[in-house]
Amino acid sequence: MIKGLDRLEVITLFVEDVVEAKRFYQNVFGLEVIFENEDSAVVKLSNTLINLLVTENAPTLVEPHPIAAPDAGARLLLTIEVEDVDAVCAELVEHGVSLLNGPTDRPWGRRTAAFADPSGNAWEVAQLLAGE
Repeated sequence: MIKGLDRLEVITLFVEDVVEAKRFYQNVFGLEVIFENEDSAVVKLSNTLINLLVTENAPTLVEPHPIAAPDAGARLLLTIEVEDVDAVCAELVEHGVSLLNGPTDRPWGRRTAAFADPSGNAWEVAQLLAGE
């Protein structure tokens, strides 16, 4: 095992429209913007930063791998643990967010629902079911 790989600091999401993405994370997640310029905005979760980077600037970060188009399908799923999935889903819908699926009880002891940001990045809210 390589030491020092146990602390996630920043998640960089490639977005087509930084303004739209920033608005989504401010309005839906209630996150504070701690940095922004014309090409990116950084919002802060309680323990992790999310860098919203315009797709045109992304290749240098992952080359030689190509950047997938937003309609290429899900490439990752980010999960947030919540107390009440149904209540969170109701709030998401109130904010104009369409659920991809759920809420659904999963065989691994979680109740989950998925949604996507304006650039197609998939998120999931998950609630530990009683007895798990």
